[in-house]
Amino acid sequence: MEVASMILDPVLPVWLIAVLGVVLAGFALTQLVWPGRGRSRLLWASRLVMVLLLVGIALRPGVPASSLPPAASGDVDLYLVVDTTSSMAAEDWGDSAPRLDGVRDDVLSIAQALVGSRVSLITFDAVTVHRVPLTTDVSALAQATRALRQEITSYSAGSSIDEPVEYLTGVLASDAEENPERSRVLFYLGDGEQTSGEAPGSFSALAPFIDGGAVLGYGTDGGGRMRSYTGYDDGTEPPYIVDYSTGEDAISRIDERALTTIAGELGVPYVHRDAESSVAAATAGIEVGDVESGGEVPAETGEFYWLLAIPLTALAVLELGWMLRTVLRSGVGPGRRNGREVMTGG
Repeated sequence: MEVASMILDPVLPVWLIAVLGVVLAGFALTQLVWPGRGRSRLLWASRLVMVLLLVGIALRPGVPASSLPPAASGDVDLYLVVDTTSSMAAEDWGDSAPRLDGVRDDVLSIAQALVGSRVSLITFDAVTVHRVPLTTDVSALAQATRALRQEITSYSAGSSIDEPVEYLTGVLASDAEENPERSRVLFYLGDGEQTSGEAPGSFSALAPFIDGGAVLGYGTDGGGRMRSYTGYDDGTEPPYIVDYSTGEDAISRIDERALTTIAGELGVPYVHRDAESSVAAATAGIEVGDVESGGEVPAETGEFYWLLAIPLTALAVLELGWMLRTVLRSGVGPGRRNGREVMTGG
């Protein structure tokens, strides 16, 4: 029986969650093993468990639906590489929608057009993240794609369009070595905007490992404004990102020259995307091979981080009860010192 892949949609960058988790868990563990703690060891054990549960909740785990896993016998490995930098939130897709809306639709359309492929989703902003390893389970890709968000604005420090090259080189080289009989196609979805202040590196190192694909460009020459993203939704509409050099709303514009350069280095076509057209031109000519069966992308499944919140809430209530009991038993107040009444002279 095949076990469904787990999908993570962290509320903060994974590295930050890891750092905070190590620091807090390390402190709790130190207190737990510290000599002379006595009965307080149970409290520190509870706090350690709470930290671990918080880390799990922050990673927002989920399991994609397993009701419609498409069986496939195609001989293609499909890599979808998505730019999730702040510029991909620019509102110049269709009727002033964010570019990422178009990307989400295109990722699923490509996967459906090439049904039977093993699919993999990789995103990049300040770091490259392998969201979905190679799988024939389209539902895993669908879940991860629907969860795609731009990077947290406060962590943005300038983007580079070549960020995923080093990671992709390792992944594709490994795939080619392990599965030499399979073809590999790569789709790069982005706007080409380079804001790191450095010239982007070449993608030519990837060309020997791929047999096709395309570079898909999103955005317009006129550009669009970008709303900020904090990593969570509090029900209010976030403000637009400000260009502090002018004091006005920042505008992101597509750089088709950069995207065309990437396509040339990869040896694949460049296709500009808009809401009025389809990805058919990008997928034309790619043969997947014999496919046993396919299926539509299933409905979105729910996350299960709330399961971790149940024991966390119970431990938090116990912690609150212990704190309240400690305060009531301390007897700190006027006329008392160290739990004894103090006599005052008249």
